[in-house]
Amino acid sequence: ICSCGQDVQGMSVVVSLPNLVRQNPTETLRRVVPKVREFLHLAGVEVQLAAAFSFLSILQEESVSIHSYTHSFLQIILQNLDHRDTGVSNAWLETLLAVVDALPKEAIRQEILNPIVSKAQLSQSLQSRLANCKILGKVAKKFEVSVIKKDMLPLVKSLCQDVEYEVRSCMCRQLEHIAHGIGPELTKATILPELIELARDESSSVRLAAFDTTVNLLELFDKDDRSQTLFPQVKLFCEKSFKSDETVLASLSLQLGKLCHHLSGCFTPEQHLWFLELYKRLSTLGLHHENGHSEQQIPIQSLELEKKIALVRKNCAYNIPAMVLFVEPQNFQLELYSTFSSLCNDPAILVRKTAALGFHEVAKLLSPNIHLIHKELVALLQDNSLEVLDTLLDYLPETLELMTTGGDSAGSDTKLVNIPDLIPALTAAEQKAALSLKWRVHEKMLQKYSCLPHVISSDQIYYRFLHRMFTIIINNNVLPVQRAAAKTLCIFLRHNRKQEQRQEIINKLIDQLGRGKSYWNRLRFLDTCEFVMELFSKSFFCKYFFLSVLELVNDPVANVRIKLCYMLPKLKASLKLPTDRNLLQQLELCVRKLLCQEKDKDVTAIIRKVVFELDKMEIAVEPFQKRCYEKDLLDLKKEKEEILLLEMEQMEKEKQQNEMKSSSEKLADKKRRDSKAGSAGIKTVTTSNTSNRASSPSDSKEGKKTKMSRSRSLSNHTTPPKLGALDKSIVKGSATGSNSSVPGTGKSALLPLSDEKSRTRSSSISGSASLCPPSPKASSSRSITTPSDQKFNWNKDITPRKINLKTRKSDP
Repeated sequence: ICSCGQDVQGMSVVVSLPNLVRQNPTETLRRVVPKVREFLHLAGVEVQLAAAFSFLSILQEESVSIHSYTHSFLQIILQNLDHRDTGVSNAWLETLLAVVDALPKEAIRQEILNPIVSKAQLSQSLQSRLANCKILGKVAKKFEVSVIKKDMLPLVKSLCQDVEYEVRSCMCRQLEHIAHGIGPELTKATILPELIELARDESSSVRLAAFDTTVNLLELFDKDDRSQTLFPQVKLFCEKSFKSDETVLASLSLQLGKLCHHLSGCFTPEQHLWFLELYKRLSTLGLHHENGHSEQQIPIQSLELEKKIALVRKNCAYNIPAMVLFVEPQNFQLELYSTFSSLCNDPAILVRKTAALGFHEVAKLLSPNIHLIHKELVALLQDNSLEVLDTLLDYLPETLELMTTGGDSAGSDTKLVNIPDLIPALTAAEQKAALSLKWRVHEKMLQKYSCLPHVISSDQIYYRFLHRMFTIIINNNVLPVQRAAAKTLCIFLRHNRKQEQRQEIINKLIDQLGRGKSYWNRLRFLDTCEFVMELFSKSFFCKYFFLSVLELVNDPVANVRIKLCYMLPKLKASLKLPTDRNLLQQLELCVRKLLCQEKDKDVTAIIRKVVFELDKMEIAVEPFQKRCYEKDLLDLKKEKEEILLLEMEQMEKEKQQNEMKSSSEKLADKKRRDSKAGSAGIKTVTTSNTSNRASSPSDSKEGKKTKMSRSRSLSNHTTPPKLGALDKSIVKGSATGSNSSVPGTGKSALLPLSDEKSRTRSSSISGSASLCPPSPKASSSRSITTPSDQKFNWNKDITPRKINLKTRKSDP
């Protein structure tokens, strides 16, 4: 075929060459490759491109040794480098550059480097000289410094001074690789002068290449070289860039972050401000303000030009993390926040997408002051473009965790206030993805929302997200989306802290999915049960879901029974003896029923295969077996976490009860103190009136009239002057009835004060007195007091209460 076949047949041979080498390398290299070499000399462009790709595949697959590859294929690659078609020549060049990494030094020197020296002369074609520039940059890292200095540097200098600007530009971009090969000292002596000269070249593309290479080599030079030699050249290029075309601005905006990062130690405050203003100027390039004028003098004349200018702003968005380091995070709000906000709300989708891609990096850098960019996160979540939202989802869990837990400098109050703004943005983003036709974005979003238990409370998840997951599982038509929603729902259930809510979710899963009218919902129930097995302990699954799964053995749809059959081994693996002996019996009955009563041939075939697998399985016996030790330990860990959640729930309930009790005690204590203070004031006034009445028997008539009028005014008071603080509280309790917050008070407080009644009243008084905050010792003893002890304490308080009552009766 290679000798006298058609081009289509020759193409077939070239394409199948990797398979031939893989199957029979010796005969292929001996008989087929020489014919392919002859055939390629006259072959067309398509065959040449296919051959370059096949040769590269053979190298990557390592089907033959590198020695055999060099002997059989390297000469073919070198011969076709000078092909008249530029695309073919570039394809063979890419293959050669990939081969260089695998070749030994001697082969490179003899087969590649020596021919390059002859081909690099001006007499060679432009295409050949361009290829030699790239080859020199590739092979530089393979040789020692002495070889590079002797054999390669003269050729490099010659190509840097080539008459064609394409060659000068190409060689300038390879100086970075050569500099890394020869080290900092030799770079400073030989490469730096060439860079300075190329930076002043008449061609803008050469100057641009010199700028890019200079920025990439900044780390090789010391501080003096950076500040005295490189900085003036860089600043001059930046100043002239706005007078050049948009390609120069795009390169400048892309390299500006790296440039500022490496030169920040050399900048004076004025230079620092100058580069910051340059970055701000580039980040708003082409944007119109409210007055209708553009920030820059470049007019937007065409859609193509607008795309180029948007690319400049896109590069600025890419460099935002580097610029945050440049201005230092503590100065972000003052110096960079407005620019960052502008990029996050840029009219171009490409710019907002790039800002979303680096948002998590900015969040990490601003960790103490992360509240500053909360508004921008909400804006990106509410973006109209799903591309922006899709990009933001990549690192959304890390970003949300930083948003809710990062830093205290702004205060935790600010952080907690901002969370309610975040939840509506998350729900709106999910609904927007659900309404679109891009179901992969929706699936990705539901998967990322599984991080929410680490970000917001379980109540917020329950009321804002969990029921939405149910809706998606039931109503959505895309299977991957339904499965993603089911798994996220199970994760929400895993971290829910309220038993009532958990039980409601479980019942809803069983009723609406497991016993749903649609067979599709019943299939999703089995999917959900698989996620429950994965996320929860065996005991949890057996307690809540095991029997509900077995109920589907009677399902009228064969597909549901088939899926159940495939789940039977997992069901058996979830059992532990002797605890789950009854469930094992139910499982065996289910298998027997499928074997004996099943009429569908597909289900029958599957259950027969599954039965053999079930017979080979061993059920875990408590204590755990050693052969399943790791799995059992993991299950035990899950079970402990579930128990811990229940204990935390109980502790939260007790804490709430204690807080309510303490608040009621404080309220009652405050009322008691107020009533005591009021009664004490009345007693003081009464005592003073009595003493005045007794101490002045010989007063005049006018004095007697004054005393009588004063006594009348006192007799008009509604509060009895003889009541103590406790009596007053009892009267107040009787007024409020059974709704009073003070225990032990009620209608019984108004009964006559006989001995028996006073005993009852004294016990209620002691109950109200117990609302005062007890000492730690008293509280600890109260928690273990028996009824007899309480009775003893009550009897102990009776005597002083009787004395007080008798004293009251004896008062005038």
